[in-house]
Amino acid sequence: MSNVVIEFENVGKQYRLGRVGTGTLRHDLNRWWQTQVLHRADPYLQIGEVNDRTRKGSTDYVWALRDISFKIAPGDVVGIIGKNGAGKSTLLKLLSHITSPTTGRISYNGRIASLLEVGTGFHPEMTGRENIYMNGSILGMTRADINRKLDEIVDFAGVERYLDTPIKRYSTGMTVRLGFSIAAFLEPDILVVDEVLAVGDAEFQKKALGQMQKVNQSQGRTVLFVSHNMAAVKNLCTRGILLNDGLLVHDGKISDVINSYMHCTASTNSERIVDNIEWIASFLSITKIEFNGTEFPESVITSNQQTLDFLLEGETSEPIPELDVRVEFRSVYGTPMAILAEGHYRGIIHSVAVGHFLMKKTIKLPKYLSEGNYQIDILLHHPNTCHYMKASHCASIHVDGGVAQFGQPLISERDGFLGLESTDE
Repeated sequence: MSNVVIEFENVGKQYRLGRVGTGTLRHDLNRWWQTQVLHRADPYLQIGEVNDRTRKGSTDYVWALRDISFKIAPGDVVGIIGKNGAGKSTLLKLLSHITSPTTGRISYNGRIASLLEVGTGFHPEMTGRENIYMNGSILGMTRADINRKLDEIVDFAGVERYLDTPIKRYSTGMTVRLGFSIAAFLEPDILVVDEVLAVGDAEFQKKALGQMQKVNQSQGRTVLFVSHNMAAVKNLCTRGILLNDGLLVHDGKISDVINSYMHCTASTNSERIVDNIEWIASFLSITKIEFNGTEFPESVITSNQQTLDFLLEGETSEPIPELDVRVEFRSVYGTPMAILAEGHYRGIIHSVAVGHFLMKKTIKLPKYLSEGNYQIDILLHHPNTCHYMKASHCASIHVDGGVAQFGQPLISERDGFLGLESTDE
C-alpha cells in the first residue's frame, strides 16, 4: 500500500427496499454470527438488481454499487461523476465509514475528512467553536493543532460573529461553509467532498475549489470530489471515475471520462434537437440537427476545440431561393452572447431546391474560450422578410474552457455580441 492510499477490491453495497433486516430476529442473529463472527458470506444475500429508480423491479434488493475495484495513489485528485442514483454518494459513504460494504474490501492509509451532507459531523446543540474542536479530535488532532488552525477555519468560513452560537441556528450556507473549512484546514490525508458545495453561493464555491487545489498542490493531499459541474471537475481533477447504475464504467483521464459521461447522458435521452422545433413552414421538414456530431440537446466544447460542427438536414416541397441560417448563443439567462448570421453581415445566402437538402457548417470559435453554459437558438429565414423555421433553446452546450479569468467568453463589450464565422461543406 506504499504507493496506494485508497484501494477498493470488488466492493458492492446492497440495500433492501422496505423493511430493514431479514424479517425475523432469529435470522438477523444468524446473519450477524455468520458475517461478523465467522467472517463468512451473508447467507441471506439475494441476487438483487441494479439501482434503477425509474422502474419497478422484481425484487426488494438493489445494488447501489457492485464489483467496484480501483486504486488511488497519494496526491491524486479524482472526480467521481455520474447521473443521479449512479452510486457516487454511496461510494464516498463507504470510504468514510458511514456505512459498510456488503461485499469486497476497502483499505486506505491516513486520516479522512469528509463533507458529504449538510451538517455531517456536527452536533446541532454545540456551538461552531465546539464543533471545530470535536471534529479535530475525531481526526486525531491535539488541541494545540486545532488552536493553530482555528483562525484560518473561521476566516475562510466567514462565521466569526456566530462562532459561539449553536449550529442549529446556522443557515444551510453557513453550515456548509464551516463544514468545508473544518475538512480542508484540519490537514487530512484524504479530503472527500460531495455535491454539498453546490449549496454555497458562487463566491464560496470558487474559494472552496481554490482551497482544494491548494490542499492538493502545496500539501500533496489526496482529494475525491463528486459534482455535476463538469467545468469544476475538469479544472480540479486529473483523473475521473464514471459510475452508472452502481457499476464502474470508465476510469481514466478526466477529459476522457467527462466525454464518456456526456455520451452516456445523451444516449439515455430519447429527446433530439429536432424535437425542440417550435415552429416550421408547412412545406418544410427538418429530419436532423447536430452539434458536435450528436443529435441530442446536450454537448460539450472541449478546452482545445477551435471549431464547432453544425449539421442541418431536411426536405422541402417548395424551392427556397434565399435562405439564411442563423445560430444564436445565449447565456442561461437568455442574454445574446454570439451569433452566426452570415447572411446578415457577410452576404452568404443559401439556395435550396425542392427535395432533400443537407447543410454543414464548421463554426469558428474564439481563441481561449472561457468555460460556461450556453443555450442555442436556430432560425431559418429569408433575409429581413419571413421565417421558415424557429427553434428557441433547442440545445445547450457546455464550454469546457480554460482558466475562466483568462478566457474569452462568447461576448464582445465593444460590439454588443460576437459575430461568428464558418466554413460550409
